[in-house]
Amino acid sequence: MKHTREIKVALLAIVCGFLLYFGMYFLRGTNIFSPTRTYTGVFERVNGLTEQAPVYVRGYNVGQVEHIAYDFSRHNAFHVTVSIDKHISVPEGSEMVLVADGLLGGKAIELILPVTEGKPAVALAQDTLPTRIEQGLVESLETDLLAHLDSVLLRVDSVVANVEGQLEGDHIKHTLTHLDRISEDLTVSAKDIRQLTHQRLPRIADSAAVAIDNVNAVLTDVKHADIAGIAKKADNTIEQLQQAVNSRESTLGLLLHDPSIYNHLDSTVVSVNQLVTDLKENPKRYVHFSLFGSKDKK
Repeated sequence: MKHTREIKVALLAIVCGFLLYFGMYFLRGTNIFSPTRTYTGVFERVNGLTEQAPVYVRGYNVGQVEHIAYDFSRHNAFHVTVSIDKHISVPEGSEMVLVADGLLGGKAIELILPVTEGKPAVALAQDTLPTRIEQGLVESLETDLLAHLDSVLLRVDSVVANVEGQLEGDHIKHTLTHLDRISEDLTVSAKDIRQLTHQRLPRIADSAAVAIDNVNAVLTDVKHADIAGIAKKADNTIEQLQQAVNSRESTLGLLLHDPSIYNHLDSTVVSVNQLVTDLKENPKRYVHFSLFGSKDKK
């Protein structure tokens, strides 16, 4: 019974150790029952890459980072060892790329397999693959932001330099002097306006009042005038003039209504025209006659 109990304790310890060993690898994401190959890549920096970080081929998880060794005495200080599923053929010329894994800043390894015709040669285990670091979204934003910040800082520096130049020169003094002159001019203008308001405006108001009184007087005279009588007198005058024109006994009526007077006047005008025409054509005929129609005998 004593040996049987010891055997049970030993078996229990072995089972616990086995479970602990496999549990640790399970928590690390490593399948110890799946055979793997290991490859190494040398990086200048790892940007936060840790062990057990995933390894992808075109976004498919094919392994994990097994170990990261570093030697800061070298330029390429980090040796990253990855384990890949043995069923994944890694051809020669494949490249290990350090990429961003998600938006939280995690890092992973991406295997870039070359595209070749036919069946390429497979890289051997423990081979050292070429490496490359690819900027993620956060690094790109940081780079762009730093570039913009540099340009903004340069502009701020130029603005500060211009302000300092303005302060060191006489521009501020000249500006303040001009402001003082403008203030003095405004003060004088305000004084003139007050003087105009207190002295001239009452006179203008008095003159306007007088003019308004005169206009009111004229309107009163027009209002009290005998417009009806004036209009009646004008109507009577027009009526008398119309009667004189229509009457045949008045001189104006005879001139307007008697055609004989018009005919006599017309014939007289014709005779005068003929006489003037003959005088122009035969002036010598009238030279030898005196004013009373006799010849001038010498």
